[in-house]
Amino acid sequence: MVNQSSPLGFLFLGFEHPGLERILSVIVLISYLLTLVGNTLIILLSVMDPRLHSPMYFFLSNLSFLDLCITSFVPQMLFNLWGPKKTMSFFGCSVQLFIFLFLGTTECIFLTVMDFDRYVAVCQPLHYATIIHPHLCGQLAAVAWAMGLAQSIVQTPPTLRLPFCPHRQIDDFVCEVPSLIQLSCGDTTYNEIQLAVSSVIFLVMPLILILIIAWAVLRINSAIAWRKAFGTCSFHLTVVTIFYSLVISVYLPKNPYAQKRGKFFGLFYAVGTPVLNPLIYTLRNKEVKRAFMRFLGTNSNSKTL
Repeated sequence: MVNQSSPLGFLFLGFEHPGLERILSVIVLISYLLTLVGNTLIILLSVMDPRLHSPMYFFLSNLSFLDLCITSFVPQMLFNLWGPKKTMSFFGCSVQLFIFLFLGTTECIFLTVMDFDRYVAVCQPLHYATIIHPHLCGQLAAVAWAMGLAQSIVQTPPTLRLPFCPHRQIDDFVCEVPSLIQLSCGDTTYNEIQLAVSSVIFLVMPLILILIIAWAVLRINSAIAWRKAFGTCSFHLTVVTIFYSLVISVYLPKNPYAQKRGKFFGLFYAVGTPVLNPLIYTLRNKEVKRAFMRFLGTNSNSKTL
């Protein structure tokens, strides 16, 4: 049964200070363009350069593709920031909610998979090619995408069936589960329980696994091996720290601070992390830099012919 408020759509409150919305929109636009360039470049290099045909860059290219998809809502948000009416139809909000849940959950699983990949590379280097083989990489990627899709299919319909308040004002920049639950004027007990359970399964448990793997890596006795491990895993742990701190701040049930400032955490998670990921993973990555130089050299040679 479709919610009665569905034909009317929703109104986004967005920023409390309208005068600063133009500044915010410029920042979002620049971040969006950098996200498109950075993540597209990683995908191209991972596909075109044979030296990057390894599990690490296979997972990294998947993460870049996820980031590109997550930012698909940015044009709509920019339109709302610049326009006088910050509205979205019920159908548009439904699609955005489904995509957000799907991709956000998938990214949680992918970060755990990438952490496992780095653990094997550091702690089992001689058996790395045997353990992390291409077939397993494909299976892990398929599982991550399937779990994200299943989570979205399960949680989106109950959220959209909530009896929303007549004012239909969403105190957020995008359609997310916590903000839609806050918009409801009815009983949200089931939705809050569902949100709590899904947060434990797709946020807390993967984070615990990541911390266990990180602890195992840090227990390496050899100083040389430890420095190598730190150089290999530090970038990934930086991404994990930023991602999980933001997502948990938004989706942690009954978090008073998140209810007031959660939309800014969500905005940075959806706009900021996709532009930071390429920088964090490639800023000191010599393999990617060399691949980029070879890519530029190939293009320059092809133009001279």
